[in-house]
Amino acid sequence: MQLEKIIGHDALKQQLIATVQENRVSHAQLFLGPEGSGALPLAVAYAQYINCENRSASDSCGTCASCLKYEKLIHPDLHFSYPFFAKKSEETSSTYMEDWRAAFLANPYMGLSYWRNQLEAENKQANINIAEAHSIIKKLSLKSFEAEYKVLVMWLPEYLDTQGNALLKLIEEPPEKTLFLLVAENQDKILNTIISRTQLVKVNKLPQEDIAEYLINEKRIDPSRANEIAFIADGNMQSAFEQLHEEDNTNFDLLIRWFRFIVTDSGLNIIQICDEEISKLGRENQKLFLVYSINVLRQIVLLNQGMPNLVFLKNAELEFVQKFSEISSLEKLEAAIEMLEKTHYSVERNANPKILFLDLSLQLVLLFKYNTFPQGTQYI
Repeated sequence: MQLEKIIGHDALKQQLIATVQENRVSHAQLFLGPEGSGALPLAVAYAQYINCENRSASDSCGTCASCLKYEKLIHPDLHFSYPFFAKKSEETSSTYMEDWRAAFLANPYMGLSYWRNQLEAENKQANINIAEAHSIIKKLSLKSFEAEYKVLVMWLPEYLDTQGNALLKLIEEPPEKTLFLLVAENQDKILNTIISRTQLVKVNKLPQEDIAEYLINEKRIDPSRANEIAFIADGNMQSAFEQLHEEDNTNFDLLIRWFRFIVTDSGLNIIQICDEEISKLGRENQKLFLVYSINVLRQIVLLNQGMPNLVFLKNAELEFVQKFSEISSLEKLEAAIEMLEKTHYSVERNANPKILFLDLSLQLVLLFKYNTFPQGTQYI
């Protein structure tokens, strides 16, 4: 994968290129970014640039023998490690390499849930086991076959657990011309002993305009639809790709009717919309609706706090946000956002949608109509 094919991150790409041109390539680097930010394809493109036989000042050539093998993820000196759902204790990532190649090439912005769906994971937990750690040590002890550098790209080292201790010495003192590129989403879940041995590469979530531009130019999506997808995705390309497979988005129409019933305490209409519309969306669309609602409320917060320059909604959505900001306080909006986030958590865990959304609606009625805040020490 070439750097130019990765969405956004222009400044970071230049920094990575500079480390190669100035011979400052650290042997162990941690690419840290939220799901769908592009940290994984960035790490692979960086490795391709390092080993390119005819690289330019801005990117790998894409045509040399090394690049062609990197593009297909079949270079003998490019190794991957990732969480998998082992059926036997002796299994390693190599067991699932064909599935991994297919998943990455189809969607380099994938998250763990996407990867799980490519496998027969059943209810197994993702893990990078001790057999995998020993396999890594064995593979990296061999000499390079073709390239100047052997590269290990480890995706989601959060799933190493204590097995990561077996790799500490190798990460700290690797064989000559060996690179560790770790790609993580949650720094708090990584062993501190691993973090201390790596150089941090911070990958920010993608701006809405970068996602929208990609959808318009590369996927030929209508601009208004692309902007709505980008808004809901909130910097996550995996989320944006998922939405492309959904029917045309009707979240705004549903949200505005739902909130109208809430602020007027229209009980029968609330029951009807929860029972006949929201509960029948399906789990994934319910999650998208909640994420969309949370993002709209955050836009209202920005207006409410006098920061209209940070609001990027347009037309009817902007008009709704402006009107709602006039009748809402910051405290109410923060409480509502927390309610929606808790509901999103419950939807992910297959709670009954009719009960869940009716309960949420009634809590929002108490909040916006009757100024009654949820009970709890955080509201005292």
